[in-house]
Amino acid sequence: MENLFSNFDGFAEKGIWYSQIFIVVFLTMIVGFVQKRLMNRLYRRFHKTDLVWDDALIDALRRPVSLLIWLLGISFTFYIIGKQTNATIFEAVVPIRDIGIITLLAWFLLRLVNNVRHNFEIKGREKGKPVDVTTADAVSQLMRASIFITSALVVLQTLGFSISGVLAFGGIGGIAVGFAAKDLLANFFGGLMIYLDRPFEVGDWVRSPDRDIEGTIENIGWRLTRIRTFDKRPLYIPNATFTSIAVENPSRMSNRRIYETIGIRYDDADKIKKIIIEIEAMLRSHEEIDTNQTLMVNFNQFAASSLDFFIYTFTKTTNWVEFHAIKQDVLLRIYDIISNNGAQVAFPTSTIHIDHEQNGSVTIHESQKA
Repeated sequence: MENLFSNFDGFAEKGIWYSQIFIVVFLTMIVGFVQKRLMNRLYRRFHKTDLVWDDALIDALRRPVSLLIWLLGISFTFYIIGKQTNATIFEAVVPIRDIGIITLLAWFLLRLVNNVRHNFEIKGREKGKPVDVTTADAVSQLMRASIFITSALVVLQTLGFSISGVLAFGGIGGIAVGFAAKDLLANFFGGLMIYLDRPFEVGDWVRSPDRDIEGTIENIGWRLTRIRTFDKRPLYIPNATFTSIAVENPSRMSNRRIYETIGIRYDDADKIKKIIIEIEAMLRSHEEIDTNQTLMVNFNQFAASSLDFFIYTFTKTTNWVEFHAIKQDVLLRIYDIISNNGAQVAFPTSTIHIDHEQNGSVTIHESQKA
C-alpha cells in the first residue's frame, strides 16, 4: 500500500509540472498569435501615413517580437524542466536566454535603421524632394557598426567577461593592427572624408584629369568606391586614392558650354559683319540658350584660308544627350544664316595663278585661300 501511495504521489508531482509546461506553451502560442494580428493591423494603418518612423518601427518589431515571445516561452519551459530534473545542462538556459534577447534587440535596431533609410528615400521621391543617398548610406552604415560593436560588448559582459579588459586588449591590438593594415585604415579615412566633404555622391558623373577615371558613381563603401564606366565596366577605386588626385564632377555643372570656331571664305568678307549680327540675335532668341550667361559672337582672326569667327554660349540644360541635340540645332541654324547671306563655309583650297610674260615664258604662283 505504501508503494502504491508513493507511486501516486510521483505521478501527481509529474502531472503538476507537465501541466505547467503545457500551460506555458499554450500561453506562448496565444500571445504570439495575438501579437502577430495586432502588429499586422498596426502596420497596415501606419503604412498609409506620410511619417517615416511609424511603419518602419512596427515592421522592425514584428519578427523580433514574435521570436522573443517564443524565446521566453521555451526558456521558461526548460527552466521548469531543469528545476524538476536537476540536470546540469539546463543551467545554460539563463545565459542563452539573455544572449538571445540581446541578439533580438540588435536585430530589431538593424531592421529599424534599414526601414527608416528605405522609407526616407521612398517618401522623398514621392514628394518630389531630392534624396541624399550618400548621406543616408553613411549614417546607416555608422549606426549598423555601432549596433554590432555595442551588442558584442554586452554579450561579452553577459558571459562574464570584463568589458574594461576587452577594451584595453582592443586598444593594444588596435595599435598592432594599425601598423599592419595602414592601407585599410587609409581607405577607411578616405571614405570618411568623402562622406564629410561630399565631392560626389551616388549617381554623379565624375572624372579625374590625373588618372584614367571616368564614369558614374554606383556605390561609396568604407574601403572602395564603385564607378560604372561609360562602356559599362565596373571600376573599383580605393578611397585613399581620392585624397591625392583632383576629381571633376560634371554632374554639378550649372550649364553646358558651346564653343565653336567657324570660318567663311575671304570672298565673303563683306558679309561677315551681317552674319555675326544675325547669329548673335539667333542665339539670344533661342529658347534653350541661357542668356544670363556669357554670350559672345566675334570675328576672331584672319586664318590661312578663312575668316574665322567664334561662338561662345551656354545651354540651359546640363543633360548630355539634350545638350548635343541643342548644339546640333544651333550649328544648323548658323549654317542656314551663312547660306541665306550668300556666303559659304570655308575649307582649305589651292589657287594657281599663271602669268604670261613677253618672252613667252610662264610663271606659276600657288597660294592657299578659300
